[in-house]
Amino acid sequence: MKKATHIEECVRDSLEIYFKDLRGVEPAAMYEMILGVVEKPLLDVVMQHAGGNQSRAAEWLGINRNTLRRKLVDHKLIK
Repeated sequence: MKKATHIEECVRDSLEIYFKDLRGVEPAAMYEMILGVVEKPLLDVVMQHAGGNQSRAAEWLGINRNTLRRKLVDHKLIK
């Protein structure tokens, strides 16, 4: 659980910096922005640790292999 807590703290700290950098300007479409920023490195690192095995990576991520494949293509991590 320590690792998840650490990741959560990193995300929280980054969001606080993001809001500070806005200097009062209201953000827009944050949900999509955050998903876009987090999803690609998540998929990339998991695929590396899974040795490129999409079935294993999909299982680790808790998503369908076809969904993983689509996301990998969308993020240009595979052709």
